[in-house]
Amino acid sequence: MPKTQSDKIAHPIAVVGMGCHYPGANQLSELWENILARRCQFRQFPDQRLPLSEYYDPDPATPDKTYGTRGAFIDGFQFDWINRRVPKKTVDGTDIVHWLALEIADKALEDAGYRRDTVPTQKTGVILGNSLTGEHTRSNVMRLRWPYVRRALRAAAEVKGLSGTIVEELLETMEKFYKSVFPPITEDTLAGGLSNTIAGRICNFFNFDGGGYTVDGACSSSLIAVVTAANALSNGDLDMALAGGIDISLDTFELIGFAKTGALTAQDMRVYDRRASGFIPGEGAGFVVLKRLADAQANGDYIYALLDGWALSSDGKGGITAPSKVGQSKALLRAYEKAGYSPQSLHFIEGHGTGTPVGDRAEIEGVALAMNASKPAPPRSCGMTSFKSLVGHTKAAAGIGGFIKAVMAVNQRIVPPTVNCQEPNPVFEESAQCLYPVQLGE
Repeated sequence: MPKTQSDKIAHPIAVVGMGCHYPGANQLSELWENILARRCQFRQFPDQRLPLSEYYDPDPATPDKTYGTRGAFIDGFQFDWINRRVPKKTVDGTDIVHWLALEIADKALEDAGYRRDTVPTQKTGVILGNSLTGEHTRSNVMRLRWPYVRRALRAAAEVKGLSGTIVEELLETMEKFYKSVFPPITEDTLAGGLSNTIAGRICNFFNFDGGGYTVDGACSSSLIAVVTAANALSNGDLDMALAGGIDISLDTFELIGFAKTGALTAQDMRVYDRRASGFIPGEGAGFVVLKRLADAQANGDYIYALLDGWALSSDGKGGITAPSKVGQSKALLRAYEKAGYSPQSLHFIEGHGTGTPVGDRAEIEGVALAMNASKPAPPRSCGMTSFKSLVGHTKAAAGIGGFIKAVMAVNQRIVPPTVNCQEPNPVFEESAQCLYPVQLGE
């Protein structure tokens, strides 16, 4: 049963700063404008990211090919390593995901009213959601695969009857071409290629002593970061936390892998729509600065919104990739129990909204289960929205993008719309009549 107001958690968490970089928006104001304008960011993959002439095939069964042709991309990011006094050698040997994360963390702190020389360092920590570091890391490790490539090339040359002298000359020339595009392996390469050092790099830059680490829960990574930070603040382990997520990994490993699971769409991304056929991949990064409410008030911070309840769940022994409506409803009910109020009082829910037929249905039914858990339910409905409908599935950065969107919506007292849902999923008329996809003007 929902708790009374007097039973609410002892330390509500205040959101006092935010920063982001998503497709079409490297500032909060740009992101909010895109949300309200329903401005989608999808376009064909540029050759620099994925040459479709080499990797595209409309047949999903074709080996080593993808049928997806579009994504949502971050443009124009350049790390100012000179003013930040980071050695060029370190920058070149480190995946760009580290530098984008540092940049967005700095933006969030600036939004909270801090500079590098004024931010409190004692018991300030960084919890970051990320999976697989970034595509630069996977590309750069190819340099160290040269011995295998050399053996394969030599074997092929021998089969074709090339002379030993020609083979050796070919291998020498090939090695120069092959390695020319990859940075040399240095003392910065290992740390610069690991996901678990991204948060540590932020702590190092700002001299935070509260701990910094990366959490990986796939698509929920950045929301797990928020939950972890909220727990640390609530129990006193931290006094201030940066929580967020980053994912700028759109290479063959993920894109072809998603294609083989049937998760991508070859059409438009239609979240919560009866025509939903999958998602369009995207990339992005976001951070929020969190404090206990009492501390934020004592410091005179601007408070965007409050986080009153949070929770986790899993589907137990259900399928590894198949979502469960019961498992999802458990997380919601646990969070609202901690918050001290019923989900029946909500005006909107920022959903996961992948645009996959199975995923959308399980999520909608899971939310409906949570909303109908307390009886009698009042005769009212609640809107559902999805950040992914604008920028696609940004994977480890998806949750924090939705969180920032929800915080801005609550702060502005505006129910944000969902994009491209003209024919709502039939489940809204069946087992989830308490919900509806929010459209423009609703």
